[in-house]
Amino acid sequence: MRAAYRIQASTVVLIAVWLASCGSQPVRPPAPASVPQQPAPGLTREGRRFDLDSGASLLTIQVFRGGALARAGHNHVVASHDLVGVAYVPENLSAVSFDVHFNVNLLTVDEEDLRKQAGPDFPPSVPDEAKVGTKRNMLGEAILDGDHYPEIVLQSEAVRHAGEGNAVEAQVRAIVRDRAFAVIVPLRYRLDGDTLEVDGEMPLKQTDIGLTPFSLFGGALKVEDDMKVRFHIVAHAAPKP
Repeated sequence: MRAAYRIQASTVVLIAVWLASCGSQPVRPPAPASVPQQPAPGLTREGRRFDLDSGASLLTIQVFRGGALARAGHNHVVASHDLVGVAYVPENLSAVSFDVHFNVNLLTVDEEDLRKQAGPDFPPSVPDEAKVGTKRNMLGEAILDGDHYPEIVLQSEAVRHAGEGNAVEAQVRAIVRDRAFAVIVPLRYRLDGDTLEVDGEMPLKQTDIGLTPFSLFGGALKVEDDMKVRFHIVAHAAPKP
């Protein structure tokens, strides 16, 4: 932040927190989404095909402030309403495969309804200019670089039962920017005729997917490495040929 801006120190702190998950680059129009044509390496597709319903699905990421100056800033809720993907569900659950991806340029920041649903750590009324600035900077070269890497891709590598009932764990290959990372995703599913629903919640560190948490003033102002990811996915069986 340049000294020539001459704004109050408290405002500087707020702006720094809003920039916490990001760099600063102009945003180009998003590239159109497309379903990956190949599964993760070593995984074959078999079983009944289900196409993800983008309008009924949602992924949110909760990002938390930290440091001695944390009270001056906000926690943030980042969301995708534009998930695209496909799942193949055979009788043998261990052979399930899926691809889910989303365009980072279409992410939203701090929708009022989502902040309310997230609980008391996410009070309402984040200023509009802060939301716009946060998204612009989040897509910059320092973090997601939406200009060059518009999509985050999630591909299943293995699925296994996790306890009783419909709880499973999926080993997922997450492709963020130009790098791939393995993460374990706990989820619950419900298959009702031609509709598949999947829900999950998990902690995730920024460093787990190759991102460096923001830090300023020797760590007095920072974004915590830990995030919380929640998702609700709805998919419908593809028509039989």
